[in-house]
Amino acid sequence: MNENESELSRYNRRDFIRSTTTFGAMMALMGGVPLQAEDKPAADSGATNYSTVSAPVSCGVIGCGAWGREIIQTLGALPNAPVVAICDGYEPMLRRSKESAPNAETFTDYHKLLEKKEVEAVIVATPTHQHREIVEAALKAGKHVYCEAPLASTVEDARAIAKAAKAAIKSNFQSGLQLRSDPQKQFVLGFVRSGAIGKTVMARSQWHKKQSWRRPAASPEREQALNWRLRKETSTGLIGEIGIHQLDLMNWLVRERPSWAAGYGGILAYPDGRDVQDTIQSVVGYSGGVNFSYDCTLANSFDADYDIIYGTDAAVMFREDKAWLFKEVDAPLLGWEVYARKDMFYKETGITLVMNASKSVQKAASAEAAANLSSPLHYALVAFITNSGIVRSGVKDFIDSYGADAEGLAETLASLTKGRLHAAGYQEGFEATVSAILANEAVMKGQKIALEKESFEI
Repeated sequence: MNENESELSRYNRRDFIRSTTTFGAMMALMGGVPLQAEDKPAADSGATNYSTVSAPVSCGVIGCGAWGREIIQTLGALPNAPVVAICDGYEPMLRRSKESAPNAETFTDYHKLLEKKEVEAVIVATPTHQHREIVEAALKAGKHVYCEAPLASTVEDARAIAKAAKAAIKSNFQSGLQLRSDPQKQFVLGFVRSGAIGKTVMARSQWHKKQSWRRPAASPEREQALNWRLRKETSTGLIGEIGIHQLDLMNWLVRERPSWAAGYGGILAYPDGRDVQDTIQSVVGYSGGVNFSYDCTLANSFDADYDIIYGTDAAVMFREDKAWLFKEVDAPLLGWEVYARKDMFYKETGITLVMNASKSVQKAASAEAAANLSSPLHYALVAFITNSGIVRSGVKDFIDSYGADAEGLAETLASLTKGRLHAAGYQEGFEATVSAILANEAVMKGQKIALEKESFEI
């Protein structure tokens, strides 16, 4: 994520991931059944009790732009994630971040932050192309690492990060694919995989938001640093910097890596010297025949952002933190949907996807309100702190029992699954990053390219 994004950019990233009550009201006028998880939905791996408070893990945040400040504020709201150090090469950002972390020590050199023994975990929120050097240094220093997505701007750098994370068995590494930790997404994808929508045949996502991405600055050097997303040598484009979350959602759903990508795009609204497109259409294909299409534009805000998965019996729509089920007329009756809440979407009726739907009808309003209190970032950081604490305890217990040089630490840590929360690790982060980088390459070339298996090897 951009180290020094403006407030407008910060709002749009939050708006992309979080819900709005305005849209919920609009859906009620149109017609779908909402799919909403409760406090403890089922996931395909990892625990899901995000309300459990684990032992404190002291944190350092590197990159104090708008998104970095959002991370600092979210950590500050957790009871067990004290922010003890912050770092940014631009001092005005440091001063601004101190408002949310008044007790944190400040650094302009991340190496100095990594030397602090009291910093146990590091969150890397710098521009994408700067991740590799910082992550490798943090892992070498023995820190637990949360790295924003995408992991890197090149496949080579992403692979280097994944290799370093794989080798650092004493450190917990998490990729910033926040939707992996979102209980709502865990619940709905489990619902889809159960066969409730029939056979999955395709999926599509869109993100429409009018904004130039260009940031003004007082000097040419500062402007160059701020606008790294507009240059193809440092940016992964719209599909990488925004669409990677949807692309990862699709990888997660089908449990596959893409086998090909095609795309087109253009600089249609902002011919200001950038070489990254402001409008794109991308299609990614999987070996089973399912295709995922994604379109994104910075030129127009109409119809905003949403994701739809289509099956032979029903379709599921994600809109921010809610989801709805739209059944085909010939689909079998599931039973629970008779009691579920329904919203109108133009001429279609959507069923709200809620875990234990028949029991949740009376609690729909309160559950909906509670869902807005926690963002995907919140769940992702709770998972990072919790899992880092588990790894820290496991390492200490092993060394106390068998010594620092004893074999078997990796196997012991792998067996510590109790209490771990669902999160994207280096493998998921690497595969999503490679998928996004190669999809962006297809867009930049305006052609179809094969995504070879070797590209995904760590």
